[in-house]
Amino acid sequence: MHRVNLTIDEALYEQARTHSFVSKKSISQIMRESLSAYLDSSSKANQKTKLVLAAEDEQEILDILAKDDFISNNDFKKKFDL
Repeated sequence: MHRVNLTIDEALYEQARTHSFVSKKSISQIMRESLSAYLDSSSKANQKTKLVLAAEDEQEILDILAKDDFISNNDFKKKFDL
């Protein structure tokens, strides 16, 4: 695991602290679960992130990052009726 410092406003902290108490989960656990859910979403940026992580070499990463015309698998399937 890695340690991450995070700065949030007072209202958000109080909400997280209260949720932590009610759900009997640590704020760290709530943050890990929330970040994981966010990164698992199907946004184009998150799909592009997965491609970068799966890339074989630096050139493939650069090619992925250079292309702004990236479309998701679901969009591709809809476009070609697959």
